[in-house]
Amino acid sequence: LGDATGVPVQAERVFSKESVASVAELVRTLGGNNTPNSVQIYARDFDTKDSILTYLDKWNESVNAARDAYYNSNGDYDGYDGPTEVKYTDTVGVLMSMMQTILDAITYVLIAFTGISLVVSTVMIGVITYVSVVERTKEIGILRSIGARKKDIKHMFNAETFIIGLAAGLIGIGLAYFISIFINIAIKSLTGIAGIAALPFTTALIMVLVSVVLTLISGLIP
Repeated sequence: LGDATGVPVQAERVFSKESVASVAELVRTLGGNNTPNSVQIYARDFDTKDSILTYLDKWNESVNAARDAYYNSNGDYDGYDGPTEVKYTDTVGVLMSMMQTILDAITYVLIAFTGISLVVSTVMIGVITYVSVVERTKEIGILRSIGARKKDIKHMFNAETFIIGLAAGLIGIGLAYFISIFINIAIKSLTGIAGIAALPFTTALIMVLVSVVLTLISGLIP
């Protein structure tokens, strides 16, 4: 090499251990030698995948323990030639996490709309009960004149709201089971997946109880 005055200058390039290692890693990544760059593991089911991930996590924990022990005894990591960390990517887990996030968002939106419909239905049941009370003042007066107590009148209207809530819940559950038959047929014909629309009996029973409780609460104020 020469400088601006034309006088030859001797240059020397020094490669550090880090740069040599980076070059070797780059050559390996590009397929320049026979050293494997990555390994793809295909599990036969989700339980096996979880077992593999558990094993890899335990291996990385042991690696960290070995590196810490080497550092404590030597003061640095230079010359460490023990086990190395396995960096992995759970592709299925990432996809499942993304799908779960989308499903959770859809579920929250549906719950919000359901809550709004429950509030509206509760208010409407209260209005219907109030109108029923106002329009039946003569009937209430006759019942009071023959010895009926206020508690008895209250029980009568509570029984009506209970019947309304029970009937509404049973009708809703019946329609859900009936419509789910056609939904499953349509989804199976499109995707080949059967039984995706299902309503467990315990959930159906809880929904009927919620319907009854809401109607009873909405009927107490009138």
